[in-house]
Amino acid sequence: MQTVRLGRTQAMVSVAGLGCGGASRLGMAYGKDVAHAASVVRRALDLGVTFVDTAQAYGTEEAVGLGMAGRRDEVFLSTKVSPGWGEELLTPQGLAEALEGSLRRLGTDRVDLYHLHGVRARQYPYCVETLLPELARQQAAGKIRFLGITEQFGRDTRHEMLRQALPEARFDVVMVGFSLLNPSARRGVFQATLAHDIGTLIMFAVRRALSRPEALREMVAGLIAEGAVDASKVDADDPLGFLREYADVASVTEAAYRFCRHEPGAQVVLTGTGDVAHLEENLTSIQGPPLPAALQGRLAEVFGAVDSVSGN
Repeated sequence: MQTVRLGRTQAMVSVAGLGCGGASRLGMAYGKDVAHAASVVRRALDLGVTFVDTAQAYGTEEAVGLGMAGRRDEVFLSTKVSPGWGEELLTPQGLAEALEGSLRRLGTDRVDLYHLHGVRARQYPYCVETLLPELARQQAAGKIRFLGITEQFGRDTRHEMLRQALPEARFDVVMVGFSLLNPSARRGVFQATLAHDIGTLIMFAVRRALSRPEALREMVAGLIAEGAVDASKVDADDPLGFLREYADVASVTEAAYRFCRHEPGAQVVLTGTGDVAHLEENLTSIQGPPLPAALQGRLAEVFGAVDSVSGN
């Protein structure tokens, strides 16, 4: 497994990270049990994955704990808590209680990375003023090694929260949405993370629009209508059909993962699944070589200005 330095944490971690949320949640979203989900975690570790990301909201912390039992030192462990999904915001006491619950479910006394999860731009000042001091206290107590923050990319496709947070460089790692369909992070995020040596976790590399042709056609039609994609530069019926012109690109999914993996500033590319064979395919794709320069140019020509979709 290829490794990468995760920004100023100095940790060397796998370039492919196991994401335990998303549409699958290690298969639990499709009715699989905790034992099955734990087996996916174990297989990921067997294949060399050292970065594992879960969250209180995913319902997979218990499965991660079971999957890494006896192997805790092999894992750079990441979990998350939301500052509040509605009007009610998380209190410092609530954060401390959430962290204790995560540690209990994970079966560990520490997490390597603890994020504020899905933070909206309007929530960021509250997070800094009210929750960051509690995070620092938990860090001083040895329950957290590094601090992270994740955007809510489905609603914040232009990275407004991270544009606010990154100049302050208060967090060691950020989770950012980035894909060949919306590469806007290269304009507004990666310059700042590189400047401040902030680690990056890439989410949304492959989502619904890159796995379902009908969803891609619908999304591209919308982008053409809003003027974000030039209709003369893309086949609306087969928007990524030009990938077939490149013999070393096996599939849309492979291209999408390779696109993210080799972007300057992108570090760990997250992939989630409840199927071991699918996991193995994704890990192979993430570790593939850079896309051909001509293909990179074509993708930039078609989708380079897009910043309004997540691909979900």
